[in-house]
Amino acid sequence: MKEIKLFCPATIANVSCGFDVLGLCLEQPGDEMIIKKSFTPGIQITKIIGQDLPLETEKNVAGVAGLALLNELKDFKSGFEIEIYKNIKPGSGIGSSAASAAGAVFGINQLLNQPFSAKELIPFAMQGEFLASGALHADNVAPALLGGFTLVRSYEPLDILKLPVPNQLIATVIHPQLEVKTADARAVLKHTVPLKKAITQWGNLAGLISALYTNDYDLLARCLHDEIVEPLRSVLIPGFNEVKESALVNGALGSGISGSGPSIFALSKDKITAQKIGDAMATTYKKFEVDYDVHVSSINKEGIKIL
Repeated sequence: MKEIKLFCPATIANVSCGFDVLGLCLEQPGDEMIIKKSFTPGIQITKIIGQDLPLETEKNVAGVAGLALLNELKDFKSGFEIEIYKNIKPGSGIGSSAASAAGAVFGINQLLNQPFSAKELIPFAMQGEFLASGALHADNVAPALLGGFTLVRSYEPLDILKLPVPNQLIATVIHPQLEVKTADARAVLKHTVPLKKAITQWGNLAGLISALYTNDYDLLARCLHDEIVEPLRSVLIPGFNEVKESALVNGALGSGISGSGPSIFALSKDKITAQKIGDAMATTYKKFEVDYDVHVSSINKEGIKIL
């Protein structure tokens, strides 16, 4: 195989109570990538359609992630050309950089006859995330590569678990056309957490994981609460409280900031409710005269897909 075409899905990181450790993969939206073997050593980004992003390998998350993989192989002298068709807007909070970084390492690995497992690709993709945000976080790239829900149990050493997905679960995401850079969203966070809030957060995260294993939607709803990060980041997103309240009033199990924002997600038990939630979220942003995109998606259990 000399060429591969991929669908690289959007992801929701944190999922309220799991800052930097919990994420889920969406069926839609997603980028497409074409990766080709090349006689020129290294990686060349030959085309980017849809967004104004750098073609320079060392300044592009796909290039950096791909180089991290090739550097691990050491004696490998060939190269790859990458075309990126962006449908996930950078700074949207639904894993734009993760889709590119994860897609690059997934595709290169496939063309090399899979010397690495999906989990072993995660550290390479994390290098792309570091370029984008200044942090080596895996809560977007892990679900993009593994599918479904993922939990980063530990970063040192890296230990990532794939979690079960309740079959009825549907995600609604609204992306107001405002950019919140991940680095800026991290800058507002505090480095210490009161013990009482930490205890509440531990309980919510443990309860949410239990709910995924037991298909307990009532428990899931009780656990979709962020005690620590959301109160600090929500001020960066105009209309956040109104949008969240509209989601809950219209049947959401819970709602919160997707990744670092400005996208806001809600989870529900069926597509009709999910669409109703999307309409309610949209009505709120119409009042603010802010353009937006709404995505209603089931949970993608597979992750990146070969087209």
